Amino acid sequence: MNKKRLVFTDLDGTLLGHYTYQTEPAEATITALRLHHIPIIPNSSKTLQEILLIRQQLNLLSPFIIENGAAVYIPVNYFDFQPAGTHLDNGYWVKPFCKTKEHWLSLISQQAPEFKSHFQGFSQLTNEQLAELTGLDIVKASLAKMRQYGEPLNWIGTEKAKEDFIKKMKVMGANILLGGRFLHVSGHCDKGIAQRWLTDQYQKQNPQDKFITIALGDSDNDSAMLEEASIAVQISSPVHDFPKLNRKEQVYQSRQCGPAGWAESLQKLILSELIAS
Repeated sequence: MNKKRLVFTDLDGTLLGHYTYQTEPAEATITALRLHHIPIIPNSSKTLQEILLIRQQLNLLSPFIIENGAAVYIPVNYFDFQPAGTHLDNGYWVKPFCKTKEHWLSLISQQAPEFKSHFQGFSQLTNEQLAELTGLDIVKASLAKMRQYGEPLNWIGTEKAKEDFIKKMKVMGANILLGGRFLHVSGHCDKGIAQRWLTDQYQKQNPQDKFITIALGDSDNDSAMLEEASIAVQISSPVHDFPKLNRKEQVYQSRQCGPAGWAESLQKLILSELIAS
């Protein structure tokens, strides 16, 4: 049985620098993985449009996962046959895992109006305001607002109010993820569920192969994908601790931050072995 590797990666703070949003320290490693036909699969809180831009910039042709596991996008004909449960959308086979953004916006507005002054939602911010808040340029800020399945909140209230809000939203059926910068309100999907489903599709399409998954992430909203992977890589962050994990085996921590730590880890886990062989 052939051993095949899949690299699932968070973007912000992992493959993209926390402050710079750049990938330069990782680019030689990206090229090396591509030469060895190892898919690099973004698994991010970012929107479809944001990830499409990054895939174009990095010349990635693999599937990808948007908005914290809300949907998987597979380029049409990437696999020999269309996976069950997917629909065709603008050149992609799409597998959604939760309700749309409109549902969650309505829930926040109707069921939690007392918290309105405690946060700024992406939907209520202008492109300029979001750019100032995130450090993105205006174009990238506009792409970040094009969410389909959830709403990120910039929390400006107290910790107590945040705890109360999270409890209320969970009672209402929402799932709350604490990302590197924002509070994400969405359905009961996560990066781990979507990652498992996509890995299963690789296996179904290639039953003669054994797939080993390596997941890399820097924050707590990456914990589900790290728990799910064959090998978990916690990327060092300049602003917070490593993501929390229950697992103890096959867990690695990078010494360097962001894309430098990403490259360091994959050089050690994959490329050194391939070069040696």
